[in-house]
Amino acid sequence: MKPRSGASQTEAGRSKRHSGSNSTSGSAGDKRSGADHSNGPDQVDAINQLFAEFELAYHNQYHKAYGDPDRLVMAKKYWLECLADFHPEQLVTAARRLVKSQDFLPTISAVIRACEESYGLFGLPSERDAYTEACRAPAPKAAYGWSHPAVYQAGKATDWFFLATEAEDKVFPVFAYYYRQLCQRVIRGEDLQDPMPPALEKDPSQPLTFAEREQRLARLRAALDI
Repeated sequence: MKPRSGASQTEAGRSKRHSGSNSTSGSAGDKRSGADHSNGPDQVDAINQLFAEFELAYHNQYHKAYGDPDRLVMAKKYWLECLADFHPEQLVTAARRLVKSQDFLPTISAVIRACEESYGLFGLPSERDAYTEACRAPAPKAAYGWSHPAVYQAGKATDWFFLATEAEDKVFPVFAYYYRQLCQRVIRGEDLQDPMPPALEKDPSQPLTFAEREQRLARLRAALDI
């Protein structure tokens, strides 16, 4: 990331760049990929709103931490870079959720956790709900009515046997890792495909025809060399 120069700025910057000798390229806002967010806040706007929420909710703590304008600019750029993988709506939602639930100025890790809990904005179940669904889904897995393809893909990547036989404290971190990666792909606009249901087998209760019985018998004789 090449941050914009100007220590006196109190904004993290704007995603729309204007040509000119004083502009720079390669900001964290430009690193976003996937869905078009032109109808809502971009990541830079979201970071500015996040800090505005924190200032209103934690006034004394906020000004003690970010009272110096130069320090505020550096903090916003740093937060922008650390939170670049999250959708702007996740950041705004996370900020509002945190100011309602925490007595102290939140950290970056607290924002990340809150963002991961806002998957519902994109039709995704929480990590815990996704894990429970993956553990309880009956076989064949591809034929199950998954709440979202990301849950199936995360279970498949984790390995169904591992998911079913090992203790939760060993399995859940692995599942959560794959699920987070898939959720970020969905949030960026990728359309994950539903699993392909297995082909239906012929009804075993239906008797074979005479020709089918003869074919099976011939294959059996050939296999046994008789």
